[in-house]
Amino acid sequence: MSEAGGSVAPQHHPVLVERVVELLVPALAEPGSVYVDGTLGLGGHASAILEAAPNASCIGIDRDPQALALAGQRLAGFGSRVQLHRAIYHELPDVLAAAGRPRVQAILLDLGLSSLQIDATDRGFAYAVDAPLDMRMNPDQELTAATIVNTWPAADIARILRDYSDERFARRIADRIVASRPLASSAALVAVVTEALPMAARYGGGHPAKRTFQALRIAVNAELESLAGVLPAALDALAPGGRLVVLAYHSGEDRLVKRVFARATSDRVPAGVPDVPAGYAADFTLLTRGAETASDTEIAFNSRAKPVRLRALARKQEEAR
Repeated sequence: MSEAGGSVAPQHHPVLVERVVELLVPALAEPGSVYVDGTLGLGGHASAILEAAPNASCIGIDRDPQALALAGQRLAGFGSRVQLHRAIYHELPDVLAAAGRPRVQAILLDLGLSSLQIDATDRGFAYAVDAPLDMRMNPDQELTAATIVNTWPAADIARILRDYSDERFARRIADRIVASRPLASSAALVAVVTEALPMAARYGGGHPAKRTFQALRIAVNAELESLAGVLPAALDALAPGGRLVVLAYHSGEDRLVKRVFARATSDRVPAGVPDVPAGYAADFTLLTRGAETASDTEIAFNSRAKPVRLRALARKQEEAR
């Protein structure tokens, strides 16, 4: 959910906003239509969609109370068209039940960090700024990056580095972290990770601690587990003709989205069967071919758009099923 800028000021730019609007607004034409922003952040996408779809209302979800407060300010002009819920996106069914809307017309999941979290220097997400090893999106939860770094076995730290960030030197980094305990700050962790890497790996491919910080953040916030939970829930929640857009920012997220979308858009018969019996056709159809990326122009304007991968699908109309 990366967005340029750290406030709700005009320079706050949601990633691929024009494409998201283009994909979701056709499902929001009817009065009473509902758009769910499962990762509200600072409300940039929600604001654009509500502007483009005057008949729609928005259910906004975020686990971060500070993000919800700022998004509420940004969206205040839409009045009763906006409902905000503090929750994790895999809790989507509970949120929709509380809102009395089990089926909705459009859902957006803009994954990863918001600019609020990236730019908040006291929360430990950024490797370029010294801060406590926190990395919690929900400040009320117990698990922090410091807990992982200072208490987990080296094997478990290496596992999340491999699984969540494709870190080639996962075991070397994990062993060096354990040997250097206790680590209290992001600067200390950066130094340890840098020292663990071979010299050639320290100066190529971006910041040497980027992958480690990504893996820790994903583990602290159980991001892939939450994504695995929300994707089937989001598909179930779509009304006929409803649309789902997902913006992923690293390979683990995108692989999971790709697999779920492939299953949802495949007929439930063996390959090669010439006619699909009634009731066995796929319920969904893809709106994008593969994963779409940001243009060079957008990346130049907002560097946080560089890793984004967009995928979208729609539930077929009931008469077409």
